[in-house]
Amino acid sequence: MLKIEDLQVYYGGIHALKGINLEVPENKIVTLVGANGAGKSTTLRAVCNIVPTASGRVFFDGENITGKSTVDITRKGITLVPEGRRIFANLTVHENLLMGAFARNDKQEIQNDIHKIFERFPRLKEREKQIAGTLSGGEQQMLAIGRAIMSRPRLLMMDEPSLGLAPLLVKEVFKIIRDINDQGMTILLIEQNATAALKIADYGYVMETGHIVLEGPGRELAEKEEVKLAYLGKS
Repeated sequence: MLKIEDLQVYYGGIHALKGINLEVPENKIVTLVGANGAGKSTTLRAVCNIVPTASGRVFFDGENITGKSTVDITRKGITLVPEGRRIFANLTVHENLLMGAFARNDKQEIQNDIHKIFERFPRLKEREKQIAGTLSGGEQQMLAIGRAIMSRPRLLMMDEPSLGLAPLLVKEVFKIIRDINDQGMTILLIEQNATAALKIADYGYVMETGHIVLEGPGRELAEKEEVKLAYLGKS
């Protein structure tokens, strides 16, 4: 579904991505793990053209989408749940969900999708009219995911969805990711919680300073000694 070929990105004088290659097959969970500054978030932003690429190509369903506008890329079916959630803090829960459907004009289907979001996240239904900035961290993450789903993406990219959450909520977020995938959505996941990410991923890539240094099935990567030592906190 998504294919990245020899992608190079610079931030000023910093060579952030140094010719990475990766693929995300349809209906799979693929994860990118690595330390801070490895280039994981930059990869997602480059796919959405939030940061420009210096060279290389990004394909979605066989179409070269490199350099297309972020809005056009969203309309093709790619949505990003950014790090830090980035909800609209001054809007209500319901208004945030409507913002997720900004590129759609099927009003009845939008309402149907909001109903489905509330079925999936009952806590959001309870707080439908509440200002989003007053929600707990876990509730804000649910809202960020729900808002992304409102665009009806075919590929959902998630940047550190468990960041800053208590352990019980981390488990809940990963269960949500698994459930969304089970219902047919393709997911590209960035996580510093490498153990949890590799356990649910069909395939994984390990990044270091702008390079992909290892790749393979998620559970196999989790058992590799160099991955354990660097990212899983095991000896």
